[in-house]
Amino acid sequence: MGPVLALLIFGSVTIGQVSSSGSQLGPPANTRLSADASRAVPATLSALPPVPRGKSTVIGGVIHNVDPIRDQLTLNVYGAKPIKILFDERTQVFRDGARVSLRDLRSNDRAAVETVLDGTKIFALSVHMLSKAPLGECQGQILSYNSSNGELSVNDLLSSKAINLRLPAGTAIVVAGQRSPSGTTGSSALAKGTLISVKFESDTKGQGIAREIRVLATPGSPFDFSGTITHIDLHSGILAVMPSNADGSYKISFDPAQFPLSMDLHEGSSVRITAVFDGTRYVASKINAE
Repeated sequence: MGPVLALLIFGSVTIGQVSSSGSQLGPPANTRLSADASRAVPATLSALPPVPRGKSTVIGGVIHNVDPIRDQLTLNVYGAKPIKILFDERTQVFRDGARVSLRDLRSNDRAAVETVLDGTKIFALSVHMLSKAPLGECQGQILSYNSSNGELSVNDLLSSKAINLRLPAGTAIVVAGQRSPSGTTGSSALAKGTLISVKFESDTKGQGIAREIRVLATPGSPFDFSGTITHIDLHSGILAVMPSNADGSYKISFDPAQFPLSMDLHEGSSVRITAVFDGTRYVASKINAE
């Protein structure tokens, strides 16, 4: 599996439900508009700008407040500070899978909100209000982990807030996206600065309980990239490469003086790169043109 660090690279993140990271939450098949119905769009809706593009993420929590004047809701996220999310007529709203009106957004409802970044603000593509507690997902770097009591603190990349979770015994921990160093298995891989993706749910007291952890990158771990250069800046020593098996580009730092062949590289060049994750970025240790 290729490395998954899209947000550190060009702003892509994944906070989701049990669905795969590439899937989109949307209306059930029997609620989708027909070709004829899709043409009957209200004038107020057609006048709105297109829905913001980008990789969507799903945030699970409880709706704390709905402000119809500012078209904004506040979502209490498990183990983190509340997040303000914008909505408008483009936002689709569901209750237990059935399509409902924006007017049905109410405080104290559990919800899974599919979001996308609209500039610097978070916009709701859809709001799925649920009778049961939703499963959430966050991606970020470990701030601390206490193996004695199972407390894990993660700096969420989307909200830049700390999310506090509890790891019960038997929580699945999988090393993915990197060459697994000897001895870094299970909870031993949960070192400070490690980039992880966590699927979690809440208990009856609202405490986030981790159910699955994917270790994406540990400081000092090597990664292999093979793909096409989508951007290169020799002055700053930064290039972006899009692997054939990924849905986004990965930003890699390099020293042009160390790699003379970089002078001949350009957008569209095929390369193989070995890079090391230093805790904040990928740094190239080997670059080969293909």
